[in-house]
Amino acid sequence: MRNQGKFLFVLGMLVLMLITASVVIAQDQPNIAVYAHPVSFPDLDPSSSFSNENVVLANVYETLTFYNPPNSEEEISPKLAVSWEANEDATQWTFSLRQGVKFHDGTDFNAEAVKFSLERTMSLGLGAAYIFDPITAITVLDDYTVQFDLSYSAPLDLILATGYAAWIMSPTAVADNDASWFNAGNSAGTGPYMVTQYEPGALLVADAFPDYWGGWSDGQFDKVVFQIVEDPTVQEQLIRAGDADFTYGLPFDNYASLQEVAELRVDIQPAFQNLLGLVNTRREPTNNPLVRQALAYSFPYQVVVDNLYAGYGTQSRGPIPAGMWGTSDAVPQMTQDLDRAKELLAEAGYPDGGIDLLYTYVAGDLDEQQIGELWAADLATIGVNLEVQGLAWEAQWDLGKNDPENAQHIFAFYWWPDYVTPYSFLYSMFHTEDEPFFNLGYYSNPAFDELIDMGNVASGTDRATATELFVEAQQILVEDVAAIFMVDLPNIHIVRADVNGYVDNPAYPHVVFWYNLSR
Repeated sequence: MRNQGKFLFVLGMLVLMLITASVVIAQDQPNIAVYAHPVSFPDLDPSSSFSNENVVLANVYETLTFYNPPNSEEEISPKLAVSWEANEDATQWTFSLRQGVKFHDGTDFNAEAVKFSLERTMSLGLGAAYIFDPITAITVLDDYTVQFDLSYSAPLDLILATGYAAWIMSPTAVADNDASWFNAGNSAGTGPYMVTQYEPGALLVADAFPDYWGGWSDGQFDKVVFQIVEDPTVQEQLIRAGDADFTYGLPFDNYASLQEVAELRVDIQPAFQNLLGLVNTRREPTNNPLVRQALAYSFPYQVVVDNLYAGYGTQSRGPIPAGMWGTSDAVPQMTQDLDRAKELLAEAGYPDGGIDLLYTYVAGDLDEQQIGELWAADLATIGVNLEVQGLAWEAQWDLGKNDPENAQHIFAFYWWPDYVTPYSFLYSMFHTEDEPFFNLGYYSNPAFDELIDMGNVASGTDRATATELFVEAQQILVEDVAAIFMVDLPNIHIVRADVNGYVDNPAYPHVVFWYNLSR
């Protein structure tokens, strides 16, 4: 295995050097940034994208509003909209739009483009389109004014700042094209970069858009290479050697030594992100609530936080990460108790254990892998065999979506918000779905659904009431063991020291807004 790792490292270095060299020679643009990204990009269609490709789309497309980093003077700031207002009950919103903006295909940005883009996303109904549920009508009042009518109160300025679904795209370029057009490496946004090369599973190249409305200054990056590097050993070697400028997802016990490298900056910030294990509520034996309770008592929470995450993470308290609104000490926090777990298995009809479970994780994610291995060792002491299997993200997701009764028993899963609300976590992973998308534990509870839907409505005008409803809903999830709530994570990113201007924004996880950076 050591020789195999060395081979992978050398191969990865050669591939990246060849790619970077070809980019420089072909384009003669010396100021190139390289993002060593640990996973691939499943969907580049801005209407349906709902995964890791957010790191690309946030540089290619823009939204009407923008959620600012923590400690900013204001929560929301203008982007493609310059101002907005709502009526008293937040059921009608009017946005004044930025003028003089061009799409990458030369089309003018205006209110019709806003209406087209959001209606396309709403009509497809994919990804994070559910966030637009309150919108009943989008009306163009004039070229640069658009009005939204809602069926219930909602914080539309916050919703339109999301890193998913709210992207504005050129009607001229997109009207006759579908997801296959985007996933062939085409783009049609107003953002500072445009996709110029795409090799699925390998790399994506984005060049500076010369006519970007924000203008350009010396030192900004002319080109960004998103290099897919699934081996964390290769990621670390690339960033240490200066062949990558940014990366994340390295083993937590490696960060101490990286902090000693003068050419690197280890940026550690609070995050709106957590890791959980979605438990299959449809497949035997985890369709038995007693078995799920036993699993909740069997998980090595403290060992994971203290040892695997080297004290950087904190044990989760339900599905809403610490630091976000909607968290509460009233949500129970589990502790490991293997004796209690064994008792529950006996009550479920498994006095000697004797059950086989499948835990899947993203191949190359050492944290998810090691968590599975630690858990498997503890489960073995009570007669449970946990198979720990690594899969490419797309393969893991496909297994979860195809047939719940034959899918994995535990799906290791990271979540971060589409927009900053508890509803993102609660709806996307646990609301009843006819066809599984991200509810990959296939959880269904009408009482839970009603609570979070009520909380979503209340959040438009009364955050305190919304919080009460979301907390009650989380208590139900913990009682039902819809998931194993493992760890709330910090954002830890490795940046080359000569890259200036980087500020982490947990509302857009792992996104680097390259336009704001320079070398």
